[in-house]
Amino acid sequence: MVMTLGVRFGPEMLLGPVRLFSAATRTVVPAMEHAGVRRLICVTGFGAGDSRSAVGCVESIPFQLLLGRAYADKDLQERIIQDSRLDWTIVRPVLLVHGPRTGCYEALGSPQEWRNGIISRADVADILIKQIDDDRWLCQSPVLRAHLPWPFPTDEGRRRALRPRGLRPDLS
Repeated sequence: MVMTLGVRFGPEMLLGPVRLFSAATRTVVPAMEHAGVRRLICVTGFGAGDSRSAVGCVESIPFQLLLGRAYADKDLQERIIQDSRLDWTIVRPVLLVHGPRTGCYEALGSPQEWRNGIISRADVADILIKQIDDDRWLCQSPVLRAHLPWPFPTDEGRRRALRPRGLRPDLS
């Protein structure tokens, strides 16, 4: 089972309680245990759980203001998974960007290695698929980030990958 959940950025996320991650996980984990499904691969994010300590001082203020409520719920989600009887892997991607699958990424398991950065959603999908049959990260929570320089084919590719979804390109 691969679990990828997200909440839309907006006033609700900033001001209201976020419970999607923990509520869904409280439903999925017991159902998997009851059905005898053992493998769970879950996406949270860099800054969730014990990776919060690796978020830099400058980054921590906007992180807490913008993502604090969601990440508090992701912390709870991770604890539910870690306390389960499942064969779990929690992957924590850094800043997600649009872009192709490059294969130029790293999974960092040691807290001393954890650093912020970027990674394409396609590369995150790549490692999720690989984890289905691979137990290298069993009962671990690696941080995922691209190797830099990231191999975009053109300057336009870089601009497209870093542009927020839904915004039109500058046509001037």
